[in-house]
Amino acid sequence: MKLYTYESKKQQRIGAALDGRLVDLNAAHAARLGRKSAVLAPTMLDLIRGGAKALKAARQALVFARKNPNAAKAFTRDFAKVKLLAPLPRPGKIFCAGLNYNSHIEEEPGCKMLADPRFFVKVSSAVVGPGAPIVSPGEKFQVDYEVELAVVIGRIARRLTQPQAMGAIFGYTILHDVSARWVQFKDKNEDMGKNFDTFAPMGPCIVTADEIPDPSKLRLSLKLNGKVMQDRTNEDWCFPLPRMLEWLSMGTTLEPGDVMTTGTPAGVGFFRHPQVFLKHADRCELEISGIGKLVNPVVEDRYKFVTRPNS
Repeated sequence: MKLYTYESKKQQRIGAALDGRLVDLNAAHAARLGRKSAVLAPTMLDLIRGGAKALKAARQALVFARKNPNAAKAFTRDFAKVKLLAPLPRPGKIFCAGLNYNSHIEEEPGCKMLADPRFFVKVSSAVVGPGAPIVSPGEKFQVDYEVELAVVIGRIARRLTQPQAMGAIFGYTILHDVSARWVQFKDKNEDMGKNFDTFAPMGPCIVTADEIPDPSKLRLSLKLNGKVMQDRTNEDWCFPLPRMLEWLSMGTTLEPGDVMTTGTPAGVGFFRHPQVFLKHADRCELEISGIGKLVNPVVEDRYKFVTRPNS
C-alpha cells in the first residue's frame, strides 16, 4: 500500500492510494463495518503502532472500496484537491546515515571508506510535507540538497541481528536531507547545520515494506529546476540495509514511527565545480522508484537577524 497523511477541514486524515485516487482509510473502515464511529487509526503513527492487525484492517478497507465503487465515492478524494502532509508529520527519532554511498565518498576530498555505518540526528520539528517551502536563511549559509531513501520502523527493535533487521521495517519514504553547509563545516557543527526549520521534507507517502522486497535495487534522483543533480541506485551503498539497522540498534532502541535514512549519492552541491546551493524560487524534485516524487519550492527567509553571523 501507498499510505498518505492529508488535511481535510483543518484535520489530519490518513489515506491510501487506489486506482489513482485517495481513499480515506477511517471512512472506508467504518463503511465496511457498517459503524460510523469505527476508527481504524487516528494518525499514521497509530496505524504503524497497530502492527499487523491494523495493516490488515487497512487492506480490508481498500478491498471494500474497490468492490463497492458507488459507496466509495463518499470517502474517495482526488489527489489534486487535497493538501498532502508529510506521511509522518511528527515522526519519532530520525537517524540519518552519512557517507553511505561509494560515489559520495569519492566526490568528497580526503574522505575514506568507514569501518562501520555513521549516523547523525535530524529533529522531527524540521519535517515538512510535499509542496511545503524549504526556507533558506540566505546565500551565506550554503543551503545544499540530498535525496535519501528513508526507512520507517514498524516495531520496537533493539540489538537486531542482520537476519532479523528487515522484519523491523514498516515501510519506505523519501527524505530530503537539506543542509546549511556553512554551519555544518565551519565548526564541525553537523547537528545544527542539518536541523534548520523545514530542512527535512518527507513524502509523498509511505510504501509498505511488502511492496518493496529489495530496497537495494531502487533508483534515486534529484532534479533542481529540472536539471538532474543526483541519479544513482542503492547498489552503490557502502553498507547494506540489514547492516545499518544492526549497527544503529546496537545501542539505541528503535520504536514504531522512528525513521532511519540511508545516505545520499554523488552530486551534492557543495562538492560541485562550481558549487551549487539552493536559492529563492528554486524547485527541488526528488524521486525514488516505487515510491514517487517529493517536490518542494525554496523561499528566502524574510527574518532579519538581530545578530549577524560572523565571517
